Order: sequence, then C-alpha cells, then structure tokens
Amino acid sequence: MFNQSDLEKAATLVHRHMPPTPAYTWPLLGETLGCTVVVKHENHTPTGAFKVRGAFTFIDWLTRTHPDCPGIVTATRGNHGQGQALAATAAGLRALVYVPKGNSVEKNAAMRAFGAELVEFGDDFDTARQEAMRVGEQQGLFAVPPFHPELVRGVATYGYELLTAHPDLDTIYVPIGCGSGICGTIIARDALGLGTKIVGVVSENAQTAKLSADVGALIETETAATFADGMAVRVPVQAALDIYAKGAERIITVSDDEIAEAIRTYYHTTHNLAEGAGAAPLAGLMQERAAMRGKKVGVILCGGNIDTAWMAQILQGKTPKP
Repeated sequence: MFNQSDLEKAATLVHRHMPPTPAYTWPLLGETLGCTVVVKHENHTPTGAFKVRGAFTFIDWLTRTHPDCPGIVTATRGNHGQGQALAATAAGLRALVYVPKGNSVEKNAAMRAFGAELVEFGDDFDTARQEAMRVGEQQGLFAVPPFHPELVRGVATYGYELLTAHPDLDTIYVPIGCGSGICGTIIARDALGLGTKIVGVVSENAQTAKLSADVGALIETETAATFADGMAVRVPVQAALDIYAKGAERIITVSDDEIAEAIRTYYHTTHNLAEGAGAAPLAGLMQERAAMRGKKVGVILCGGNIDTAWMAQILQGKTPKP
C-alpha cells in the first residue's frame, strides 16, 4: 500500500504535531518474560493512544482534497474519536462523534474536552457506526471510517519508528480491533524490507478478525463483550483483512483475565497504565513466553486510557466486566 518514502513523509507530518513515542526496554519486564521486550509507548501520544497519528494524516488529507468540508462524523469506543476531535477542531472543522451507550465515561469526557460533539447511540460500536454514517450523510459531514488509507498511513508511523530503531526484532505483538494498527505495522515492516514476524492479538470474546482470517472471508460475530473496548468489534473490515490475513504470522486469542494480568504486569514492571487493548499484546507474549524465550520481541502498548474504576479493580486482582 505504501513504500518507505510514503511513510517518511507521513512521519514528517505526524512529527509536526508530536514527537516520536519512546520504545523502551524495561529490565524487570524482560526478567519476568525471559526475553528482551521492547515496549512501543503509544500511551505517550497527545491523546494517550496511537489513533491520533492517523487523525493527523487523515485531516491533513481531508482539508487539502475537500476544502469546503464543514466537518466530520465518525464512530468510536474512544481513542479514534479523541484523535479525530483533536485534529478536526484544530483545523476549524466540526467533529460529530458517536459512541455506544455505556461507553467509557472517562474516554467520553476526554473526547468532549478535545472538541467532539458526542452522541451515545446503540448497544455496541457497530450499531453506533451505522447511525453515525446515516446522520453524517444527512448533515453533509465527511464520514471518517475506522479504516482508510490516510488513517493507515499515519498509524503506520509507529511501526516505522519502532522498526527503524529496532530492525532486529524477531516478533512484534499487535492488537486487532478494526485493523489499522496491525496493518500499519505490516506495511512498515514490508516497506523496510524486514523479516520481523507480526502476531495479531484479539480477545477471545471478540474474535471476528481471527475467525475471518482463518477462513479468508468476513465472519461477523453476534457479540464482542470484552472490557478491552478497543478490540470490541463484531464486524471486520475487508480492506484490513486483506492485509493482515496475509501479512500476520498468526492471530492468537487472549482472555479478559490474561489481559487484566498483563495490565498488572505493566504497572508492576514499568509503572505505565495500559488499557485493555493496550495490554493485549503483552498478554499474547505472556501466553507464548516459552516460544519467545531469549528472543528480542516488540509489544505495542497502543493506549493507556483506562477508566479509574476498572484500574482499581485490576490492581485488586479482579477482572472488569464489560
């Protein structure tokens, strides 16, 4: 989809708004896992998650190609909406953002603070997305999908940063929601001509990406009931599936209990907060630690926006219920 020059240009654009995020090797985490673990800290972006990278490139593209556009409409569980609201309002655009009912209270508050007009609708992300697209068309707003080439181009800059600094990584664990993160990582790897293996991680309660990749066709699930809301997707995106079904080494599932344990592990070994999707890659590595022993492995801490009440439960040894 993109070559090295495309990613360099995207990185230049993204870095006008934010510095590259750290990629730290934490000794205590490495001791715990029995391998060298490089953590890509996407929890250190201006919105606390990787999605803002794609917002910067998407809104830049939108204002150049649709100069009369009055604003955007999108659906989210939180991190995508924060990034779009930040970038859109900075460009003088309206940002109408839909979330499902019962969405993270703290992510909702953050989106409003970044300038989003927030609407709660439906019982899950996919229902909210359908309504957002309908209303956006009525109001003449540009619909921002969860997966778009200009979003992926920006998101791919985290993989480009990581693999430029650490081209000797054996494996990278990446969570999968709608797919921009893992696809961006695959694109960065391929653009740099590296042999790094990329492992996708999904919740066992939201397996649409894995099920679809296993059979090579879109498999919609009835529910996506996981507290790792960034992965709580029922309907896969075909364009994303086309990339990760071929480009990922494998896709594995982790339980909510394993994700909660990974959040605790991050806190105890690095004192970083990780939300559910942000900790899923580490949960995947913890599950496969025997196979990774002695290797140099990357994990994407894609976001740290976890609600206080959930974090308190997790530190008490519990697993939140979605």
